[in-house]
Amino acid sequence: MPNPFHLAIPVQNLELCRNFYLTVLGCTEGRSSDHWVDFNFFGHQLVLHQKQGFVKPEIVSNPVDGHDVPVPHFGVVLDWNDWEKLAERLANAQIQFEIEPYIRFKGLAGEQGTFFFYDPEGNALEFKAFKNQEQLFSR
Repeated sequence: MPNPFHLAIPVQNLELCRNFYLTVLGCTEGRSSDHWVDFNFFGHQLVLHQKQGFVKPEIVSNPVDGHDVPVPHFGVVLDWNDWEKLAERLANAQIQFEIEPYIRFKGLAGEQGTFFFYDPEGNALEFKAFKNQEQLFSR
């Protein structure tokens, strides 16, 4: 497995986001203070920094495979079974998908399952999976 990435993002309501990443996504909490908390985000380090008055930049979209993909976004590539389980868990938690789970690039190199949704602060997340992980960077 490659080295984990580290991503730090600003949030206004730290407790609301902490609860979301703990209970909805099932992340485990690492170190924290009154103004930040880090999570094991599927093997990677995600840090939420509370910043009152932060105004998020406007999210734009880019057309990909017939869908308007929100940019910026972040997420992880999961094993296929884990991707399906997470999609089901999110649907059961009544998370509103920006892009519902579906198969992108069907029948082409890089075929993948993907879905998008927003966290409580409006950060766009994407989770994807490949039936064949070797196609992650296929052209």
